Amino acid sequence: MEKNTEETGNQEHETQTKEKTALNEKTLGTPGEEEFRELYEESLKTFQEGEVVKGRIVGTDKEFVMIDIGYKSEGRIPISEFLTPSGEITAQTGDWVDVLIEKRDDEEGDILLSKERAAKILVWDEISRIYRDDGIIEGKIVGKVKGGLTVDIGIPAFLPGSQIDLQPIRDMDHLLEATFPFKILKYNKKRNNVVLSRRVLLEKERDEQRSTILSTLENGQVLEGVVKNITDYGIFIDLGGIDGLLHVTDMSWGRASHPADLCKVGDKMQVKVLNFDRERHRVSLGLKQLHPDPWTTVRERYPIGQKVNGKIVNLTDYGAFVELENGVEGLIHVSEMSWTQKVKHPSKLVSVGEVVEAVVLSVDPDKKRISLGMKQVEPNPWDVIAEKYPVGTVIEGKIKNITDFGLFIGIDEGIDGLVHISDISWIKRVRHPSELYKKGQEVQAKVLHIDKDQERFSLGVKQLEPDPWEEIPKKYPTGSIVNGIITNVTDFGIFIEVEEGVEGLVHVSEASKEKIKTPVGLFKVGDPISAKVINVAKKERRIGLSIRRAKKEEDQILIKEYLNSSKEASSNLGDLLREEMENKNKFSLDSDES
Repeated sequence: MEKNTEETGNQEHETQTKEKTALNEKTLGTPGEEEFRELYEESLKTFQEGEVVKGRIVGTDKEFVMIDIGYKSEGRIPISEFLTPSGEITAQTGDWVDVLIEKRDDEEGDILLSKERAAKILVWDEISRIYRDDGIIEGKIVGKVKGGLTVDIGIPAFLPGSQIDLQPIRDMDHLLEATFPFKILKYNKKRNNVVLSRRVLLEKERDEQRSTILSTLENGQVLEGVVKNITDYGIFIDLGGIDGLLHVTDMSWGRASHPADLCKVGDKMQVKVLNFDRERHRVSLGLKQLHPDPWTTVRERYPIGQKVNGKIVNLTDYGAFVELENGVEGLIHVSEMSWTQKVKHPSKLVSVGEVVEAVVLSVDPDKKRISLGMKQVEPNPWDVIAEKYPVGTVIEGKIKNITDFGLFIGIDEGIDGLVHISDISWIKRVRHPSELYKKGQEVQAKVLHIDKDQERFSLGVKQLEPDPWEEIPKKYPTGSIVNGIITNVTDFGIFIEVEEGVEGLVHVSEASKEKIKTPVGLFKVGDPISAKVINVAKKERRIGLSIRRAKKEEDQILIKEYLNSSKEASSNLGDLLREEMENKNKFSLDSDES
């Protein structure tokens, strides 16, 4: 601590001032009935400039406050020294104040006084006394300056940032206008400079508290502390000279939130001592341990099948977590959210903060798990759908969606039926359902199959009409010749459309009388052609055709016709020859006769 150079020089002045002040107080005393007589007697005393004395306010005018200090005439203080910042006068007649004699005019008897300067002198006297006695002074923090704070102790004093608290403080705004006790580190009256410390007092208090708490601290104790620091993993709490850690996992029986959501620095908090290491002075604290674990009785409070209400606190890809009470959460899996919708993400149905109703499906206290279901609150529509729409029923609905493999038709609320592309038409080759239908179009379909377990509703459009293949074997019996158009030529055969939607296949072995490896290049799509029916498979919806056999049959017919025509021709020629021979013979006889 640096030595104040003016301290010794001031002691004599301070002693004189105190003696004179004491003499004035003894002489003037407390205002009473004989004040005028006493003041008259005191007026005969001698007063020195620079002396601090007590005086009583006897009146005011526009410029001055009149003070009686026991002199032959009254002293004056500028009224500005008695004005508040708002302009109100604080001087009240009869009040006693400390004043400094600034100037005395013996000829005219005028005395100029100052209340402010007297206060400063008294403050400096008090500062000097407190510093010598290693005492404490109270002050009010009134502002921020570079490197620290300004404290009002009667005069402005400086509180360095390093002396504000036990730990560095970044945000000092919350300290403004606060009053604290301080230690005077050093002062210099000549430079009007006083340096204070709050940290010195806090360190002393901490050391005393630490000694006390170390001697009494035990596991299981419930203590009150002050939040000192907040991290991602926990909260450091000052228990009074020793810090304890409240880990994030010991804050709540339920979902662990960020410690900053629980409190802020400076908050008071009641905690339980979980473990105390005396050698390392490490203390583990718990907050949730102040209350019993709610999971120990959760099975009794949430039996399976019970309906419950809770608030959505978190959403994941696989479900929504519902807070049933403080420390108890249940999970609604996405598969348990709707009977009819395929929920890809729970956010499609619920949101964080929303209160929902659910049914308890299972409880596992050991693993702290409760499974909940939202869809179980309502009856399963698939339980009654088969009764409402038995197989064979013709329904009518709007097309809700069109895919590569079929049409989805709305049946009931949340239930769609699928018309597979293969069930659209008996005879048309449909490459994509959009070729025939549009979204939103009203259509009729027949119920083909309902699978409640798989939640599938199968419909058919073509089933509204008779299956033309039922008549195919009669229309195209084996051995008959059919005429059609080539629709496709592949390496293994030729497809021939014999009527709309009905095709037959000519295998490569039946394409030609000669043995060929492939019909490609020998036949063209769109060409008309004849073929012989060699087999009909109604169940497989297949017709086997043969161009080779049709050609062979056609050739045989031509040969037969040719042979028939040859016989007829030879018969006619013989008759002509016979007739001619007969004519010749007749002519010869006639000639002979003649």
